[in-house]
Amino acid sequence: MASEPDFWNDSERSQRILSEAGALKNKLADYERVVSSYEDACTLLEMAIEEDDDSLADEVAAGIADFKESYQKYRLQTLLSGEFDSHNAIVTLHAGAGGTEACDWTEMLYRMYSRWCEQQGFKTEVLDYQEGDEAGIKSVTFQVNGLNAYGYLQSEKGIHRLVRISPFDSSGRRHTSFASCDLMPELDDSIKVDINPDDIRIDIFRSSGAGGQKVNKTSSAIRITHMPTGIVVQCQNERSQYQNKDKAMQMLKAKLYEIEQEKQREKFADIRGEVKDNAWGSQIRSYVFCPYTMVKDLRTGEETSDIQGVMDGDLMPFMNAYLMWKSDRESGRNEEY
Repeated sequence: MASEPDFWNDSERSQRILSEAGALKNKLADYERVVSSYEDACTLLEMAIEEDDDSLADEVAAGIADFKESYQKYRLQTLLSGEFDSHNAIVTLHAGAGGTEACDWTEMLYRMYSRWCEQQGFKTEVLDYQEGDEAGIKSVTFQVNGLNAYGYLQSEKGIHRLVRISPFDSSGRRHTSFASCDLMPELDDSIKVDINPDDIRIDIFRSSGAGGQKVNKTSSAIRITHMPTGIVVQCQNERSQYQNKDKAMQMLKAKLYEIEQEKQREKFADIRGEVKDNAWGSQIRSYVFCPYTMVKDLRTGEETSDIQGVMDGDLMPFMNAYLMWKSDRESGRNEEY
């Protein structure tokens, strides 16, 4: 296809096709690795049985374990088959009620996701950053660039609850704090979303990043309000207000598209009968530091006592459990939810 005379006439289209072709090649290579691992394990097992050689037991066990691991990884990748799962993700964290305590919790979550991105080799770009009045972060919007970023991070959308002894409480009392995580995919130009110019209000303001490091502090920040829905998006990362406006419009289009998709899913749910709510926007995960240590996802039941590992970005067990839970739920096997 790349050899066709007019293939490179449209650079965006050609790059998109090459990217999709590369992703398909990677999926095929992953499949071939799983098959090879299975065949190797079977061959070794047959050899041990034919020769009645107990000394091969450990090697056989290692081969089977290797196959199980590669199979599990491949199975999880097949669950990332949604329309936008392969896309970059735009993540917004907001502090809930609770003042400084909630802002500190939001900063802890931002650090957690930043560490996870580093582990996965994903690049992050801060689009909007609002400091807390005394400490922490009121809100932060950042883009995660990498294959399947949106597919994995969709597990994080919702309310995150923290229970700990507050470092801001001189009496050493236990506090409960909340922060929300919102998520949208980065849309390419192939997705068309019509926005009436009369439906939006655009405000220009001075950026307010921390220490001049995270965002540019000039009067180029853009806030766009979509009046029919009340959606507000803003970007203050770029040096040009025109660049910030373009990015903010991309975010608004993604949000409006997401709302329209949700409406379609609700219509489908009405047709096929009652389906319990997926609980977006409600508490999805608890992080307990005191009186015991535990992180528990309230949808999948996945939990761990290694709370420090989670806060350092070890999120894949929760993301993988969510993908399997979501697959079961969509196929109607998860009746509990």
